[in-house]
Amino acid sequence: MPPLIQPWMLPETNPDRAVLIGELGKAAAEIGAVFLHISTDYVFDGRGDAPFAPDAPTAPLSVYGASKRAGEIAVMAASGVAAILRCSWVFSPYGGNFVKTMLRLAQSRDALSIVSDQIGGPTPARAIAEALLRMGEVLRTQPDLAGMYHLSGAPDISWAEFAEAIFAQSGHQVTITPIPTTDYPTPATRPLNSRLDCRSTLSAFGISRPSWRAYLPDVINAP
Repeated sequence: MPPLIQPWMLPETNPDRAVLIGELGKAAAEIGAVFLHISTDYVFDGRGDAPFAPDAPTAPLSVYGASKRAGEIAVMAASGVAAILRCSWVFSPYGGNFVKTMLRLAQSRDALSIVSDQIGGPTPARAIAEALLRMGEVLRTQPDLAGMYHLSGAPDISWAEFAEAIFAQSGHQVTITPIPTTDYPTPATRPLNSRLDCRSTLSAFGISRPSWRAYLPDVINAP
């Protein structure tokens, strides 16, 4: 079997690395390797309230989103056996993410204002890793399944609702005040609708949307 090249996520602060993603894709194509690339819901403009399908038109709202889209295009242009997996609202016991931030704030705060008009599916990093391993194995024998796919946790919720669920599972007593996105500006403009249509991922690889509630203890109970 050809080797499996591990996925590499583009850093938010360095859009120029989209070019390097393309070079990796070319190298994988030259040696007959499966190439897996992680992308993001930020490639969409977040309009409407329907889940975005993998073939939906892209319209990034930020430099970050545009750089991720450039990485996608570079991978597809390499013409190898490649799959791009777009994910949203990723969390894990490691690095910086929303769940860890909420748990940290709960140590010193009993009330928080959280955005409630952005809707998406929180996605466990462990579920993404498991999905990529499955996709890589399948693509080695079924290269015709190469292409664009989505994976996000279920169910879709707002950030405010996600925070409430985190505190409910962790036992913290924190009052949440819902606020609009306009009251909480961020360096990279976030799409209001981050819902992802993941049906083709289930059809092609047998991978269902993971329940984010089932993975929260991984972070809550981490040392």
